[in-house]
Amino acid sequence: MNEIIRGSNTLLPNGYAQWRKDIEHLIDTAKLHTALNVNVGTLTLYWNIGKSILQKQEQDGWGKQVIEQLSKDLISRYPDDRGYSVRNLRYMKRFAAAYPDFPILQVPLAELRKLPILQATLAELENEGREFVQVPLAQISWYHHISLLPKVKDEAQRAYYITETAQNGWSRDVMLLQIDNGYIHAKRHAINNFEQTLPPLQSDLARYIFKDPYNFSFIGTVALQNELDIEKSLTSKITDFLLEMGHGFAYIGRQYHISVGGDDYYIDLLMYHLKLHCYVVVELKAVEFKPEFVSKLNFYISAVDDLVKSPEDKPTIGLLLCRTKSNKKAEFSLRGITQPMGIAQYETEKLFADVASALPQIEEIENKLDDLDLDNE
Repeated sequence: MNEIIRGSNTLLPNGYAQWRKDIEHLIDTAKLHTALNVNVGTLTLYWNIGKSILQKQEQDGWGKQVIEQLSKDLISRYPDDRGYSVRNLRYMKRFAAAYPDFPILQVPLAELRKLPILQATLAELENEGREFVQVPLAQISWYHHISLLPKVKDEAQRAYYITETAQNGWSRDVMLLQIDNGYIHAKRHAINNFEQTLPPLQSDLARYIFKDPYNFSFIGTVALQNELDIEKSLTSKITDFLLEMGHGFAYIGRQYHISVGGDDYYIDLLMYHLKLHCYVVVELKAVEFKPEFVSKLNFYISAVDDLVKSPEDKPTIGLLLCRTKSNKKAEFSLRGITQPMGIAQYETEKLFADVASALPQIEEIENKLDDLDLDNE
């Protein structure tokens, strides 16, 4: 029998490491199933309580004071349980009213198709020949649900955020941040040539992953400076940066060095995407998009494909991020380009507004100058 020597000088059979990983996978899977079952149980209980409250108030005409009394009685009967406050009981009522078909949310297929959802995900939700898709509500927690309900009124969009939250593993706070940042409107909007340069499944995934615009308001007033300052600020807040880039991005390096023909070049940001299984070259510009930027990005993609990419990796993708862009210029610039790339802009308008609001306005300056002139007369 082949054996290996570990650092502790303990002899272990060859293949132990993979066997251990298989055991760990079993444990992780069991924990996930346990957590999901607990969540299903909680949602089912809360929905049933909410439905009962709805029935008593709507059918039997009971007043709102019944919720306050029920809260007191349940807390007294179950002092070790949490979740029976007046506020949470009202959330239960709202939850039951919003989802009469619990444990699923039924959404018209045509409405969901309008949203930037992966075709593979849509295929999983579709029932052949049916006009409605069924989105399981237990994909996210109770605290996700009670935060989502008042934020998103449209049922199709709510179904979309339930699916995205589950797939990306968003916490409640991250989900709310994505909603506030207009995640649903930015996805799939980046100008790109993926359909022409990538296989269908890879193209669909790439178009889904890249968005426009990207919100970099978290980097502070450095956004008013040059590309190098922006790069430094993005990588100094790598958690926020990766969150904004989206699930699956891994950071490789800033000013990543490559040598071509004896000359040195430095890629602004090099990343890797775990679902696309490819490197992503990110070029950052602190100015409006110019067609010549595409040529440089094309060069970097080729260099990474030749010098960095391994045979197992898929073709490298480029992402050009500019302060602003003309969509028509971007589309024209990508025609005939055989390397996969997307063009998007990043936004810091809120920053500019904040900075501008802190500066004296022209009228104020003029008035002060007029006052000085009057004082000197």
